[in-house]
Amino acid sequence: QVQLVESGGGLVQAGGFLRLSCVASGDIFSINAMGWYRQALGKQRELVAAITFGGSTNYVDSVKGRFTISRNNTKNTVYLQMNSLKPEDAAVYYCNAGLRRRDGTVSYDYWGQGTQVTVSS
Repeated sequence: QVQLVESGGGLVQAGGFLRLSCVASGDIFSINAMGWYRQALGKQRELVAAITFGGSTNYVDSVKGRFTISRNNTKNTVYLQMNSLKPEDAAVYYCNAGLRRRDGTVSYDYWGQGTQVTVSS
């Protein structure tokens, strides 16, 4: 079993900031990429930011310069620092991990339960 648990969502005013965290635990040998996706009401889930084990990152254009993804490999944790939040950033944010389990199985389909981010204008 693998669990991803997010925290840090909430309500913030436009221009404010939030920091999301996601901890992976369970039957994990190694974690390759970790990322954050979001899904707004009535919209498809989209990749917000991702980071490899080595620290390479990529972001959706709409958050570049405002969001920063980082990770602590020793703690199996990924963070998303979100600054200058806009109403259009409001969504449920999901943590995703691509990892290898102890039996050698590799999957990029591990997800957290989601954390709500609400931005008031």
